[in-house]
Amino acid sequence: MEHPLQVSTGSAGVFNRIRESIISGQYGYNERLPSERDLAARFKAARGTIRTALEQLEQANLVRRKFGSGTFVTYRSDTEREDISEETSPLELIETRMAIEPHIVRLVILNASNRDLNRLEEVLKLAEGTENDPNAFSMADEAFRMTLASCCQNPLLKWIYRLINDIRSHNQWSARKDHVLTPDRIRFYNEDHWRLMVAIRRRDQNHAADIIISHLKQAHRDLLGQD
Repeated sequence: MEHPLQVSTGSAGVFNRIRESIISGQYGYNERLPSERDLAARFKAARGTIRTALEQLEQANLVRRKFGSGTFVTYRSDTEREDISEETSPLELIETRMAIEPHIVRLVILNASNRDLNRLEEVLKLAEGTENDPNAFSMADEAFRMTLASCCQNPLLKWIYRLINDIRSHNQWSARKDHVLTPDRIRFYNEDHWRLMVAIRRRDQNHAADIIISHLKQAHRDLLGQD
């Protein structure tokens, strides 16, 4: 019988097949995936293709790649985890982000390489042209913030931020998204993100932290319907 990981074309195909294996439970929570070499052999693909697919799986919060140890599944089915998102309001989520994101930004400035910042900027570009599509902006925003957390080089903070991103996708936020994310507000948020990117490039910790704090305060006001 053919192994379910053996048929694919390109990194997107590899991503989809591994994702299917994880979601279906073939690979359980905290289980180590086969090595890049083994996956390349199974898929008959280049190592670079496998590496790209694994990066995409990590950005989708399905796996965690640990240098020197391998790639481990972080996905849990709803029956395997307590769904704190049911108890967390959008305002409580903003308050939690206020406590964490300024420190993440400071760590990015301290620890991120220029290659990390190039990757962060490429992800930020995904939000361009999404003014009339709240769902597209929200997905791009989540990817940017998850990449930001990754660039801080602190695995625990990155894990915590995965939970925050999971809660942001919950129904309570989705119900308010179209109301909050107007074209003008999306443009404003994107401008804030680019100002943050400039401050990070300049390695200006205080200015970058001020930008993210101001950004989150505005998001808090937007949720309350305040000007």
